[in-house]
Amino acid sequence: MFTEVKKVGIIADTHDRLKAIDLAVNKLNEENVNLVLHAGDYVAPFAVLRLKPIKAKIIGVLGNNDGDHNLLRRRFEEIGAQLHGKFAELDVGGLKVALMHGEEETLLKALINSNYYDVVVYGHTHRAEISSVGKTLVINPGEACGYLTERATIAVLDVKERTAEILELSLSSA
Repeated sequence: MFTEVKKVGIIADTHDRLKAIDLAVNKLNEENVNLVLHAGDYVAPFAVLRLKPIKAKIIGVLGNNDGDHNLLRRRFEEIGAQLHGKFAELDVGGLKVALMHGEEETLLKALINSNYYDVVVYGHTHRAEISSVGKTLVINPGEACGYLTERATIAVLDVKERTAEILELSLSSA
C-alpha cells in the first residue's frame, strides 16, 4: 500500500534502449514522482540496472519480450525494486490500480470494462493513450524506447486529481 503517493511515473517498453531509459529516469526525477510503475518489456536484465537512479519506489511486471525472468527478478532486487509476474494489483494513494503489460487483449479489456479498478496501466502497443471507461482511468505510456513510433514517451499520474499526462522524451538531444 502506497498511501503517501501523490505522483506516479509510468513507463513501458524500454526494450534495452539505454539512452531512452536514462532520459526517462531523468524526467521521472524532474517530475518528483513518488512511485514508478513499469508495464514490462525491459527485454534484457542489464537494462533494469539503468533504473537504479530513480528517486522513487519502482514496481514492475513482466512483458512478452522479457527473457530471463529469474535474472530480471535478481536485478530488480539489486536496485531495491519489486518485480511481479504478469499482473500487479496495487493500492496507490487510495486508488485501486491494475498493472499489466497488455498482450492478453481479452483480459486487458475485461479489467478495463469491469469498473473494478480506478486505474489500469498497460503497455505493449507502443502507443501512448489516456482514456476513461466508466470510472476507470486507462493509461498506456507508449514506448519509452521510441523504436516503433519514433516517439519516446512516459506518463505521469496525479493521484489526487486522477488525471494523467503523456510526456515526450527527446531522443535527438541526448
